[in-house]
Amino acid sequence: MRLSPRSRLAAHLPAPGDVWGGLAAMLVALPSAIAYGIAAFGVAGVDSAGRGVQAGLLGAVVLGLVAPLLGGAPRLVSAPCAPAAAVLAALAAELALDRTGTGPLPPERILVLLSLVALLAGVIQLSLGLAGAGRLMKYIPYPVVTGYLSGVGALIFLGQVPRFLGLPPGDSGWTGILAPARWEPAAVAVGLATVGGVWIGPRLTRKVPASILGLAAGVAAYWAIAWFQPALARLEGNRLVIGSLGGGAAGWGEGVAGQLRAIGSVRLPDLLVVLAPAATLAVLLSVDTLKTCVVLDALTRSRHHSNRELIGQGAANLVSAVVGGMPGAGTMGATLVNLESGGGTRASGVLAGGFALLVVLAFGAWLAWIPVAALAGLLLVVAARMIAWRDIGLLRQESTRLDFSVIAAVVATALAFNLLAAAGVGLALATVLFIREQVRGSVIRRKVSGARRLSRHHRLPLEQAILEREGTATTICELQGSLFFGTTDQLFTELEADLRGCRYLVLDWRRVRSVDFTAAHLLEQFEHRLAERGGFLIFSRLPQRLAHGLNLRAYFENVGVMSARAHVRCFESLDEAVAWVEERILAAARPERGPAEAPLALEEFDLVRGAGEAAILAAMRASAVERTVAAGEAVFRAGVRSDELFLIRRGVVRITLPLADGTHHTLVSFGRGGFFGEIAFLDAGARSADAIAESPVELYVISRARFDAAAQAQPEAAVQLFAQLARALALRLRRADAEITSLYEA
Repeated sequence: MRLSPRSRLAAHLPAPGDVWGGLAAMLVALPSAIAYGIAAFGVAGVDSAGRGVQAGLLGAVVLGLVAPLLGGAPRLVSAPCAPAAAVLAALAAELALDRTGTGPLPPERILVLLSLVALLAGVIQLSLGLAGAGRLMKYIPYPVVTGYLSGVGALIFLGQVPRFLGLPPGDSGWTGILAPARWEPAAVAVGLATVGGVWIGPRLTRKVPASILGLAAGVAAYWAIAWFQPALARLEGNRLVIGSLGGGAAGWGEGVAGQLRAIGSVRLPDLLVVLAPAATLAVLLSVDTLKTCVVLDALTRSRHHSNRELIGQGAANLVSAVVGGMPGAGTMGATLVNLESGGGTRASGVLAGGFALLVVLAFGAWLAWIPVAALAGLLLVVAARMIAWRDIGLLRQESTRLDFSVIAAVVATALAFNLLAAAGVGLALATVLFIREQVRGSVIRRKVSGARRLSRHHRLPLEQAILEREGTATTICELQGSLFFGTTDQLFTELEADLRGCRYLVLDWRRVRSVDFTAAHLLEQFEHRLAERGGFLIFSRLPQRLAHGLNLRAYFENVGVMSARAHVRCFESLDEAVAWVEERILAAARPERGPAEAPLALEEFDLVRGAGEAAILAAMRASAVERTVAAGEAVFRAGVRSDELFLIRRGVVRITLPLADGTHHTLVSFGRGGFFGEIAFLDAGARSADAIAESPVELYVISRARFDAAAQAQPEAAVQLFAQLARALALRLRRADAEITSLYEA
């Protein structure tokens, strides 16, 4: 089916929702962009209002056009933002101060350095995206981000109060703020009208953005006052309005050319001055953007591409700086308005930039009459909303007072020094918060004695009693989390009492994420203390690779923890480690045990001892046959029907449960004197597990059919054997219950 020319044209046009979304987003972003431009460049002192307006407008146009095309979050609207204004304004104030004794920098030079900061911030942001650092930004602790944004809000608030009050440029300090006689009543009235319009407007209508309503209220108040003060209706010499922007398209073009010439004059010393502020600005803009992306994902049930978004934002800020525009980020207000107005694709963000360009070209001359106090009022509202007032409630609980102190410290540093120092304090406090969280939780997931955590190797009652009696000689710990300088003292404290008495310390490493040299040194101390008593430090389930790629076994060998002389042993599983300890304990308690032990005779098995021993023994001798199984061979396999009971004369048999993926799970091991296969002996059903010989095994095999035939002459033999089997099964169930209980209680 061929489309008509009109249909083909419609297919390439943006959807109506994108058009309305882009228009609404522009109406929200453009007034704020102008205000941010004045806030950032107003400190420089040369044609501050006009230069700031140009920077804000150019930033809104370039960011709106470039960032959506390259970014990874459709519907996101990018524009100049408060953090950018705060960082640039703070740097301009620093450069304007006479700190070196050689005098402050001239205003023209300050403007060049501010543009250089924006340029480098774009380059750094672009590099972060290409390096895949987008995923790392979300790991900055919330109190640090909140404190930083609150500090930005406080700086913007303090910086805009003089403009809100209409103070002259040379009288904008605290002396002017605290002297009502120096305030300009007209400016104060315009500012209050703007703030009132922003706060009250949304209660009257939701169709028009609050910033537009507030700006309209401020402009209306200005012209109402101008009716009674004719001097306010003149543009020349009127410091209460923005003023001329530079004479149309030719003037804008000359401004861009001058910006390129200024960037070309940059030298290495200039780069060293602005590198740290540029890095701070890049990180802050990235966090601000990704925070907005997270909110957008939640509202649209989508998922943004963080690294691609950083690339798009970095490229947009880079181009904006080249043409003399403000840097910015993905802004929350404009983005939400775009979404609510029907914006559904990245075309809506591009249209926001396109509409901003149309406003600049068509209404540039009208922008000269925007009152400065009205823009200051808009920024005061933005700043007040950026400050995390509700976080003061963190003081109510002791558990959250440290979080509040982090927020307060970052804000105080930003106000007392600058945002760069606040960023350093935030980074240091982020480290403190990380260590606090690590120290709060124990690195020991479970700790039990050897008496409560036996291996799956089934022992004879005599051996079982020995292991329970000697259980305090073994401490078994399952570790978790990160073992580093912040948690090693906690680990030592929790194990100090055990180290005084135990000879075997078993550490399971399956849930450990990271280890540092301090932890390795502590393990050496453990080994030395255990070796003094002839004991051992035993590792189980050492990870081949930790999360950051470290080979833990090789690392322990390199730092000396697992040297040849050390009393350290390593096993693939926790059960193997515990079984090795049990064998050492039993070897010390029963020196006669060992591989050279003679095969047991029928009368030596505990199963035939007790009441009715003669009858059971006679029936078993009549029904038992001897069998030898080589190491690694199966005694029986799961699924095979059988009625045989097996008594181990010598060797070890492992009972394993086959799994669907081809692997197996070890249930239990039986050694000399043990028996297995009793379930099939009782019900003649199919085997539920495999029985594998771990070593050469000699067995007595008794089938139920042969035993029943032999017991016909002495029925009491069957009664006594089943009673013995029932007792043995009861003991095994009790042992299983004790192990399960220890897992939950440890």
